[in-house]
Amino acid sequence: MTAPFAILAPARILFGRGQARAAAPSIAALGRRSFLVHGRDGQRAEWLISALTRAGVEVMAHACAAEPDLAMLGEAVAAARTAEFVVALGGGAVIDLGKAVAAMATAPGPVLEHLEIVGRGLPLTAAPLPFAALPTTAGTGAEVTKNAVIGVPEHRRKVSLRDDRMIADIAIVDPALTDGCPRTVTLASGLDAIVQVIEPYLCTRANAYTDALCQGAIPAGLAAIKTLMTQESTAARDQMAWVSLCGGLALANSGLGAVHALAGTIGGRTGAAHGAICGALLVHVLRHNRDRLAANTRAARRFDAVFGWIGEVFGNLDAMESWMHAAGLPRLSALGVMPGDHAAIAEASLAASSMKANPAHLDQAALQAVLAAAG
Repeated sequence: MTAPFAILAPARILFGRGQARAAAPSIAALGRRSFLVHGRDGQRAEWLISALTRAGVEVMAHACAAEPDLAMLGEAVAAARTAEFVVALGGGAVIDLGKAVAAMATAPGPVLEHLEIVGRGLPLTAAPLPFAALPTTAGTGAEVTKNAVIGVPEHRRKVSLRDDRMIADIAIVDPALTDGCPRTVTLASGLDAIVQVIEPYLCTRANAYTDALCQGAIPAGLAAIKTLMTQESTAARDQMAWVSLCGGLALANSGLGAVHALAGTIGGRTGAAHGAICGALLVHVLRHNRDRLAANTRAARRFDAVFGWIGEVFGNLDAMESWMHAAGLPRLSALGVMPGDHAAIAEASLAASSMKANPAHLDQAALQAVLAAAG
């Protein structure tokens, strides 16, 4: 018997090449005054600004040049007070900032009231502004998730602002927006996407819906990222965009695990790219989890399936790790994680929301061993 589950997803998901350039009428239906969050280079958003303007929408553009923190969010919310809806065009950081602005623009209280770990984690007091998301990297799946990751420098943490109502109204996933993405960004974001279909498949909250997404996406993502490290490929870009979308939908409807628990803590302390941290941790977290599972259990069989998919593309876990670092992925030490930090990172990660669905019990000592192996 299939266990009960629920599906939380945007009202509309538009996927495929050409969808972004045709999306202005759908986005314009959200209102007449928009707040558009884009990346560091505003010129890359000019096509969307022009399209929305032609559709009769007033556009207030706002740059997100780094992963968002409380100060950046406060500044953006203040600038968006007259907006009727929010649009985000960019990578995961841009989409997280846009999502958080949409949530907090209607909220009367302080952001900390709603943040997990460092705050009270309260649900929103009012519905967010309508929100449309267009990812330009294939990695986070943030366009279809119900949380935004916000840095809190005084706590040296990255934590989530989370509410079911933060799901985008429209998610436009056009692989063409990822064409020509720099190699280092492609690797880090692609590994993030792969982790985000592996962890939901292995976690304790996996269900029939998330299994349907992840079982095909895991081998597809592994093959696509290997291709993209040797050549630019439209087919591989399309596959990675699909894997990223599957990962976002899967984690929003099941859970994650120790990779993300550790990555959130490390990111808050070092500022290193989230996808690079996830990639550096993946193999070691997989090993430590599998070693703690009894043979022939449902959980163990899932790990064996994942190891099989990895083997088909890379040979085995060791070969995958060697390939990742040969392709340019830094080790944790190069990302700012020193051996003296391991105990504090492990302890803090135990309280992370992602750890709650990890498939095996990993205590502080086990997490420290993971960090040492990935260092």
